[in-house]
Amino acid sequence: MPVRTEEDEAENLTRLAATVERLRAEVREAHAGTEGRALVELAKGILVERLHCGPSQAARQLAELAEQAGVPQLELAADIINQAARDKLGEAADELLDAAVDPGPSAAVRLRSAESGVSAASDAQAVAESLLAHALAPLGATAVAIWAAGADASLSLAGFAGLTAEEGGRWRYVPPGITTPARRALTERRLVWVEHLDRTPSIGHREVSGARVTVPADAGGRILGVLEICWPGPLERLSRQIERQIEALATLCARTLDAPVTEAVPADEPGAIRLVAVADAVLDPALVLLPELGPDGGLIDFRIHHANAAFADPAGRPRSTVAGARLLEVYPMVAGKSGLFDKVEHVHATGEPFHAKQTTLTTLVEQVPVTLTAGISVSRHGGAVLLIWRVQDETARLASLLQHAQRLGRIGGFEENAVTGEIAWNTEVFTLYGLPVTAEPIALQRLSAHADPDDAIAIGRFLRTLLHHRRPASTAFRLQRPDGIARHIRVIADPVLDADGRLLTVRGAYQDISAQHWTEVALAATRDQLAHSEQQSAERNRLALHLQRAIMPTAPDPVATAGLRVAVHYRPAENDQLVGGDWYDAVMLPSKQILLSVGDIAGHGIEAATGMVVLRNALRGLAATGAGPAQLLTWLNLVAHHLAKRVIATAVCGIYDPATRVLRWARAGHLPPVLIRRQRASCQPMIGGILLGATSVAEYEEQSVQLAPSDILLLYTDGLIERKGRSIDEAIAQLLTLAEVPADSLQGKLDNLLTHSNADTDDDTCIVGIQLD
Repeated sequence: MPVRTEEDEAENLTRLAATVERLRAEVREAHAGTEGRALVELAKGILVERLHCGPSQAARQLAELAEQAGVPQLELAADIINQAARDKLGEAADELLDAAVDPGPSAAVRLRSAESGVSAASDAQAVAESLLAHALAPLGATAVAIWAAGADASLSLAGFAGLTAEEGGRWRYVPPGITTPARRALTERRLVWVEHLDRTPSIGHREVSGARVTVPADAGGRILGVLEICWPGPLERLSRQIERQIEALATLCARTLDAPVTEAVPADEPGAIRLVAVADAVLDPALVLLPELGPDGGLIDFRIHHANAAFADPAGRPRSTVAGARLLEVYPMVAGKSGLFDKVEHVHATGEPFHAKQTTLTTLVEQVPVTLTAGISVSRHGGAVLLIWRVQDETARLASLLQHAQRLGRIGGFEENAVTGEIAWNTEVFTLYGLPVTAEPIALQRLSAHADPDDAIAIGRFLRTLLHHRRPASTAFRLQRPDGIARHIRVIADPVLDADGRLLTVRGAYQDISAQHWTEVALAATRDQLAHSEQQSAERNRLALHLQRAIMPTAPDPVATAGLRVAVHYRPAENDQLVGGDWYDAVMLPSKQILLSVGDIAGHGIEAATGMVVLRNALRGLAATGAGPAQLLTWLNLVAHHLAKRVIATAVCGIYDPATRVLRWARAGHLPPVLIRRQRASCQPMIGGILLGATSVAEYEEQSVQLAPSDILLLYTDGLIERKGRSIDEAIAQLLTLAEVPADSLQGKLDNLLTHSNADTDDDTCIVGIQLD
């Protein structure tokens, strides 16, 4: 017996695989032939009806026409069917053929072959396989899913092709809350094109970059499901002709998911009969609506099939008049702003129920619009729609407003019957007490057991006034809740008495005032802190003012020396809280020269006053060395930057030599002196010099001025000229004009400058004036 080798096994497997593939090809060819023969037989039937001939004559006629046209019989058969049917499928094929460069037989044959396969299919699974094989694979699609829409807008996988059984099992049901491309087509009621899935969940999502087209399967105005077509990669939007073809395929799916809908749902449909029973069991007004379709199968209106016993027409018409009529004819305003008709149509199409607690409805009563506020519920049952509404009367509306106000104000009402002991609380009181609504309400007499022990006296006074003296009363207490949370509660109650003065009922309200209590506590603490801060600020200002006045008297005596008159003037700020750091100085040095200076510390308060003392005394000590003004300011800058705490200042320093009548001066960010000669005032040059304390190293320029007899030189701080909204150049020009006004003495000149100054910043002001005899 010969031994079988591995080569023999491999050869046998190859032969077996070839045999299987050949058999599959034969099966596919047989299917195609069968479907092709079905199209040819259908075309022959059309010719029999149109030409009034027998089947054999129709077959010869079809063969002759195909030969004359130069096309295969299968393609001619599809064209004959399209011309005879003129349905959505045929229109899609015609558009595709008109737009194609080389249409060939594929478009019409593909669609009619798909229709033939769908007609012969026993279920949605076979429909999906036929659509993919005949119509969608040539478009590049790799998978098809047919979804059936549930009454709650859920989706169930009715059939699929091109996907694994495992994938179909994972997606057999999609709940209403999941957003997928198929759900978008269901809710939006249109073709949805997804060029790139990205993170959107969808069947076959292993193709992470795939494209999807989903189309609602519409049958007589009802969307019975969705056709979803999958591509393996991103895909640009196809032409309108291709979209029309896909919509036609969705129509084929609708025929499989449900039987064709006639012009109207029959009145004796089991679903409508059951819905009438449901409507009669509802206590609110309800209507059972049946769709009414036009010649093209589109929805044009709903017919009122039944009105239940609770129905009351706003116009006073009896139920017998309304039942059987069209919805838009009886209530034309539902197509207006309320959008009720659109909502009913959406529910009928998608099966997704609609609920609204409050909506506005408008109807016509003797041609007068009447507006009602009502809650609406719309749901689909089979092919019928149930519309239920509840009109909110004025009492219900006011009760709703009151409940809303109580919830916002954290107020709950109660009532205690003094005769029976019955206690009634509304929901908000249970919430305030931290109790479930099933708990036993707490009587006023037991209030102390649920309050802080320190509040027992206040609660006792409240109960004595209310129950013994029978007068309205209120009190606040700290409620100890079962969950351990303490709340501040105010209770207000009013007794209800009979004609003989006997207590019948106590009515009142609880209010949670915890937020108000803690706000008051915070405000009290803030007031205490503010008073303490104000006291500290006033004390600091008082000390600063005393320090300033001790060093800078408001009315200093004039300083006189041989051949030179010196006058100084200081005016403090009117507001004690704005105590500043302005200073002046005029002192004879050991060298018989005279030190003249003015300065201004940045800021106000005790820090500015102490900084002024430091710089003023430091400048006096430095001037005893005999150095010039520029060198003195250089040293003074080191003192301000290193030895004084956070001091920034401006200053003008001058040294006058009586022997030469020359004044040497320098400035550190300060305004230059003003010279008055022969009643003409001029400003000295703005030489360089940075503020004191701004940097650790600074250099200052020095300028000299030769004084002549009767000359007056003024040194001043910015409090003399500063004015809000005016530039410094305008302020100096105003000062020069004022300085030229004649005066009987040097002191009178300074007094005149202070009196007529236009400054409005309420800052300290220092002026030093010298006049040569």
